[in-house]
Amino acid sequence: MTELPTTWLTQEAFDRLTDELAFLKSEGRAKVTAKIAQAREEGDLSENGGYHAAREEQGHQEARIRQLTAMLENVQVGEAPVGSEQVTPGSEVTVYYDDDPDDTDTFLLGSRELMNLDDSVNLEVFSPQSPLGKAILGHKVGDTVRYNAPNGRKIDVTVARVAAFGL
Repeated sequence: MTELPTTWLTQEAFDRLTDELAFLKSEGRAKVTAKIAQAREEGDLSENGGYHAAREEQGHQEARIRQLTAMLENVQVGEAPVGSEQVTPGSEVTVYYDDDPDDTDTFLLGSRELMNLDDSVNLEVFSPQSPLGKAILGHKVGDTVRYNAPNGRKIDVTVARVAAFGL
C-alpha cells in the first residue's frame, strides 16, 4: 500500500477528527446496527426500503471510519514548519501559470477534511496525489515545474508563495 504524505493538523483539528472517529466506531455503529435490526423485523428484506437504507448508511459510515483512520495515521500534530518555502501537505500555496503570469491560483495542498473543520475558510483544496499536487510537492518558492493535466496537456507552473495553513 502506498504511504500517504503527512498532513499537518492543529491539536484542535486533530481532537475533532479523533472524536468523530471514536463516535462512529462506538455510538455510530451501535445506532446503525439497531436500525438494521429493527428493519429486519419488518419482514421481507427484498422489498424493505428501511433495511436497504440502513445498510447503505452503514456502508457510508464504514467508509468514513476507514478514511479517518488512514488520515489520522499520517498526521503530524502541531504547526507546519514556519518560514519553510518548501511545499508540503498542509501548505497554502500560490502558483502562477507560465503561459500567463497574471493567472494565479492559491489553494491548500492537503485533504478536503481540513476544510470541513472550518466553514469560514474559502480555499480550494488540491490533494498531494493530484497531478498538480504531485508536481509541486517538495519544491520551493521560485521553482518551475511541469505536470500533465488530466486532459493530457502539459502545464508549467511556478511556485510563487508557500505558507503554513493554520487550522
